[in-house]
Amino acid sequence: MKPISTNKIINAHKIAKIWFSPLISLILAGLVVLALFPAASYASNQSSRVRAIINVKIVPVIGQPLESGSIIIKDGLIADLGSNLSIPPEAKVIDAKGLTAYPGMIDGYSSLGLVEISGVAATVDNRETGRINPQVKAIEALRYDSMHIPIARANGIVAALVAPSGGLIAGQSTLIKLSGWTNRQMAIKESFAMVVELPQIRSGRRSFRGFGGQQPEVTTEKALDELRELFHQARMYEKRRQAARNNLLLPLPEFDETSHFLLPVVKGELPVIFSVHGDQDIIQLIKFVKEEKIKAIFYGVEQGFKVAREIKEAGIPCLIGSLYGLPPVWEDGYDSLFLNPVILNQAGVKIAFSSSSSSSAKDLPYHAAKAAAFGLDRTEALKAVTIYPAEIFGVDDLMGSLEPGKLANIVLANGDLLELGTKIEKVFIEGQEIDLSNRYTELLEKFQKREQEKQL
Repeated sequence: MKPISTNKIINAHKIAKIWFSPLISLILAGLVVLALFPAASYASNQSSRVRAIINVKIVPVIGQPLESGSIIIKDGLIADLGSNLSIPPEAKVIDAKGLTAYPGMIDGYSSLGLVEISGVAATVDNRETGRINPQVKAIEALRYDSMHIPIARANGIVAALVAPSGGLIAGQSTLIKLSGWTNRQMAIKESFAMVVELPQIRSGRRSFRGFGGQQPEVTTEKALDELRELFHQARMYEKRRQAARNNLLLPLPEFDETSHFLLPVVKGELPVIFSVHGDQDIIQLIKFVKEEKIKAIFYGVEQGFKVAREIKEAGIPCLIGSLYGLPPVWEDGYDSLFLNPVILNQAGVKIAFSSSSSSSAKDLPYHAAKAAAFGLDRTEALKAVTIYPAEIFGVDDLMGSLEPGKLANIVLANGDLLELGTKIEKVFIEGQEIDLSNRYTELLEKFQKREQEKQL
């Protein structure tokens, strides 16, 4: 790279000083320096943009594992992978002997960046007041500096669906990568899907509701009737707007915020994630989705195993809720939550696991491991935290597996990714190695230091 001539800078400054004020002359001289600075400075960083991970076991998820091979990363993408590859001379080489390369995991449903400490209201920003909030966007409340994000990615999670909660229409979810300096930098899809929350499974045991007596519970049937009316109003709103555009004599309808933000849903442009739980509610919802012609994804589906065939026939993918809870109905058996994804998968339903949390987002692989312990094929369990959520979210051309042309979202582990004792050694997001330090490692180092001081 040719150095900039000092004489050129001095001459530029002299010319500017003659014709302009001192302040402007300094600005213009600075601009001249920038103009003269060679564009080759970008090229000087090319070597840092090319990496080669060598001597690594590769589990691409799509295709057979490779016992020992290399992965070439260039400009954030997987340029090539396989055995006996020619390593570019400018590449930064990472010898990963004894490690296994996996695609980074994707959390199917979480509150990462929205909930910091659930017991402290000031740090909880995952819901809005009111029941109907299609205008609410999770991206606006996303905390890019949440302490849970580095903890999650240190365990191999590189992306997550972040969803609002509360009411009937909770708002718009966001698909994010777990790196970036701002919430916008983290966004993969700012508005991925509308979130609709249907009633939980009602227990047979009635609960005390205070001195006012028991309040009538909203049933799934009533909730769907309300949704049906809202969707109808949105369609009518759009018809009136279109009529006014076609005929200047007709006035535009008064702005309707709810209908406006539901338009992408009723047009089939924006999917809807339905939080649904009981088997009969799932049957009602399948009928509703067909009638309204909505792009649907089911979340929760604790009793999905009872209607797995119907879900498969409807072609609706399912995001499995947290497996850390209890069965909603004890009659289903203590193991119903663990068997649910097994039966759905065996029926041919596309499933993806989720943490359904922020503080427990790091535990995503262990949800898949629990299902594997109860009969889910381990290959399918791994796919349900990698390629299957990518396919459900429509980003499988970017992530979810290790293939040439995809983003270099790579996890290097010293063992099976779904095992509790496995240590994550390195994580790459879009080809950049991520610092794995977090609140946990900070505390570990703090107390290790204390023990060392005791021994002195």
